[in-house]
Amino acid sequence: MIPMSEIRALAERIAEKFRPEKIILFGSYAYGTPTPDSDVDLLVIMPFEGRNPHMATEIWMATRPRFPVDLMVRKPSEVRERLALGDCFLREV
Repeated sequence: MIPMSEIRALAERIAEKFRPEKIILFGSYAYGTPTPDSDVDLLVIMPFEGRNPHMATEIWMATRPRFPVDLMVRKPSEVRERLALGDCFLREV
């Protein structure tokens, strides 16, 4: 399993390079129930131009995580819009 210190170090690298509004750990590591096959689930909320998958790839390439990461990137406006629509996933994280 992945030590929390390594997850924190990745979040710090993302914060230093991209200055997001928020980085949220969700999924099994957030709930304290990871298994040996678990990846790290991160939601990064930040303003940017372009498409979400492209920004996620840019963050991944710049930080080069040494463990499996499911990286979701959303613009603050997208998060507000989805929350207003009652998005269950975003309400939970």
